[in-house]
Amino acid sequence: MYGYTGKILRVNLTTRQTSTISTSQYAEWAGGHGIAAAIFFDLVKDKTISCFDPKNTLVIMGGLFSGTAVPATGRTEMVGIQAQSYPQEWFGRSNAGGRFSPMLKYAGYDGIVIEGAADQPVWINIVEGDVEILDAGYMWGLDTWETQKLVYSKVMGIKEVGGFYTTKGMKRITQNPAVLTIGPAGENKSRIASVLTEAGNAFGQGGFGGVWGSKNLKAISAWGTGGVEVADPKGLLDARLWAERNYGWDCANPTLNDWQFFITSHFGGQPNPAWTPWADLRRSSGCTGCHLNCKPKTSTGSANGAICIDGLFYQDWDLARHGKITEISGKASDICQRLGINNFELQYNVGYIKTLYDRGILGKGKAIDTNLPVDKIGEVEFIEDLLQKIAHRKEIGDDLAEGFPRAAKKWGRIDEDLREGIMPAMFWGYPIHYDTRTEVYWGYCSIVSDRDINCHDINVAAYWMPSLDIPAGKTPVVSAEQVAEWFGEFPPFHDPEMMNFSTNSIYSIHMARTTAWILRYSRFWKQSCGLCDNAFADIINPYGKDSRGLTPTGELKFYKAVTGEDITFEESLKKGQKIFNLDKAIWTLQGRHRDMEKFPEYVYNVDSLGTTYVPGEPPSYYMPTKENGTWEYRDVTPRHLDEAKVEEWKSIYYELEGWDPSTGRPKRATLESLGMKNVADELENAGKLG
Repeated sequence: MYGYTGKILRVNLTTRQTSTISTSQYAEWAGGHGIAAAIFFDLVKDKTISCFDPKNTLVIMGGLFSGTAVPATGRTEMVGIQAQSYPQEWFGRSNAGGRFSPMLKYAGYDGIVIEGAADQPVWINIVEGDVEILDAGYMWGLDTWETQKLVYSKVMGIKEVGGFYTTKGMKRITQNPAVLTIGPAGENKSRIASVLTEAGNAFGQGGFGGVWGSKNLKAISAWGTGGVEVADPKGLLDARLWAERNYGWDCANPTLNDWQFFITSHFGGQPNPAWTPWADLRRSSGCTGCHLNCKPKTSTGSANGAICIDGLFYQDWDLARHGKITEISGKASDICQRLGINNFELQYNVGYIKTLYDRGILGKGKAIDTNLPVDKIGEVEFIEDLLQKIAHRKEIGDDLAEGFPRAAKKWGRIDEDLREGIMPAMFWGYPIHYDTRTEVYWGYCSIVSDRDINCHDINVAAYWMPSLDIPAGKTPVVSAEQVAEWFGEFPPFHDPEMMNFSTNSIYSIHMARTTAWILRYSRFWKQSCGLCDNAFADIINPYGKDSRGLTPTGELKFYKAVTGEDITFEESLKKGQKIFNLDKAIWTLQGRHRDMEKFPEYVYNVDSLGTTYVPGEPPSYYMPTKENGTWEYRDVTPRHLDEAKVEEWKSIYYELEGWDPSTGRPKRATLESLGMKNVADELENAGKLG
């Protein structure tokens, strides 16, 4: 099986026994998320259990491309019943960058299945195919960075001349093991705890750090010198060089426009300043095999490896207090990573705390009694106190460790605050990311799945380029009509109107197709093959001919070189449809019904105000629109959604996917057409077939 080692490690923490599963048994699911979800479906008989039940099985899988020369594929997928989603603990997914999935393959395994729970803290050590389940009592209480350093010292031994280490198999290697670990937040079973590797790569969304804590699992280390066989090594290198020459940074013309800043360097070697507004950037780094290198390295060491919100979640408060972004934001990032907390949960919810404080609801002796130094928001003192309280479940942190929506429910505020919108939870308890009142597909994709979708496939083309260029007085280099035409060429829908974000179009079949396309593309190419979300889909590219990206040609070149198989782009999206329908079946078995797939009340009664990117300019949110037959970029704010029309849209989308519009559940004919008769049988036996 090209792209894989052929074995998946199975670890039972309760019995401390290990075994293997043949990867070929799940070959139809491609890899990554597809294989992980299929294994979960087979092994977890009762899908309604709690996330903290020992029977909750976690599956960690590398993508099909991981460990090969396909660019931007050093990512790892983890699935299981998540802790973070509210009010239901849905089966969910999380994803981390770094080196873990390639190193796991080099150590002999394509993935790891974690079952049961240990009776005391343990860690798993994998070296050249050998597996040990070891005591971790002496690690319990350490932060994520301290744990990794300790694991390195336990695994690697003495450094030899030339910087080499010798493994148990008497092979020489210069790299450290790749280590996944939790910090104090995970040990204390926080629902917003992450699983971290290296300085800033994390399984953030999903609260899987808390699930690890419930299993007494502190860390997993992988170290090996093996390789990954591909069908056509020369073809793979040719494909990578083709991508670099045709879509990569031109060193003779090293320009970087505003919107290009957010899509980084594209198949080149350009130093990338993205996500690092503080002044001490020295160089950039990336995941294994990365061509973007979007992670900062700084002279002070602050926020090293922390991309996007990982490094910037505290920037607005830092900026508000000091008039500029300082090293405080970097320090806040480091504290969060070391304690193992999902910092995305905090970006907007620090503002929620401030609002409650300003209204006299939260503070010393108030209705929500806390000694948090809220008057020091913007300083290290406040954020460190908040994070330490959450990680160790001290004082108000015991409530917030459950996630902000559950805390608000305990305080008796959830309905009021979601109606007003002062707590910015938008889908399944996750904080707002891109606003569904404007960039509506983001919310649609999220409510019909399990979490904030975090798929940027059309985000640069549809939002970042016009929303940065137009307020700054620039003309976008790709017109709205051209963007729509390019997106409309993609199978299976061939519909330019999928890029129409006018108010008249957002409840239509066109936006249903946009939602379906993104979910199918991401489930196959990104979450199963392993392509980076920051790099793919590559629809617009400043270095491509006429600024057009390599999608879909590039993905197919890489796939054929790795697997030896010729597939069409439409066939790839069919595979993604199958994987997403398996997820949908699991949610259905957990009790999912269309009535649950709703936005909070403020989405329907409070206008979106957009985002300001030009000082002194009013907030704006430019998107491609088509009105009266004319395509152009228009500011789609202020806008809120019509609840009745969203309900109509849901029926349109369910019918497009072959689901029962009255329940939102998959039909037998749909599942069988995708080769999942066994899944249809299980749904029927449970009385939940659409």
